[in-house]
Amino acid sequence: MIQIFDNISIKNRLKLLKLLETHTLHINKNSSIIPIISNENIIGIITKGYAQIIRTDHNGNRTLIEELQEYDIFGTEISSLKNKEYDLITKEPTDIILIDFANIINCKENNKSFYNQFTKNLLLIFTSKIKEKNERLEIITKKTIRNKLLEYFSIASKKHSSKHIYLPFTFTGLADYLGVDRTAMTRELKNLKDEGFIEIKNKRIELLYDEF
Repeated sequence: MIQIFDNISIKNRLKLLKLLETHTLHINKNSSIIPIISNENIIGIITKGYAQIIRTDHNGNRTLIEELQEYDIFGTEISSLKNKEYDLITKEPTDIILIDFANIINCKENNKSFYNQFTKNLLLIFTSKIKEKNERLEIITKKTIRNKLLEYFSIASKKHSSKHIYLPFTFTGLADYLGVDRTAMTRELKNLKDEGFIEIKNKRIELLYDEF
């Protein structure tokens, strides 16, 4: 998985951050980052901590949109954060770097090798995020909880070339990611286990079928 500072030395990273006139902030646990960035075309980089993008619809239903960990990026445009239903919440004390997108586009010293590497990494990350959103769309447009789960397992299995899937979040997080009721999802997972489709041990899922 490409990261924003891949192939950029620490020395050049510091030069880059100065060149792009970045700002570093510390955000407390369970705080919204939205008020800091809502009116700006900002790209943020998580340098320490963990945050989640959550969508809450008008009925109060929560959907986990994205999890952000160390060196993941987010933005007002790329993460739909201008939508009032979306929020970006820190789940532990979190440090972020904020970059005005205009400073990237209008950089006058764009012949620097570290700047070119940064923009290459950024483009690859944008491409990856588009792919992830398309995968997510494939999952959430399935009509039943069972089909949502099976599609999620299929994508995860193909991505890692393995029938063993390690959930990157809790089962509550999985329910939020799928946009379904946790109790109903747990029931469906039990049905899939009882019917011989999967084995479950903590956050480890083993697929017992061949077609996915």
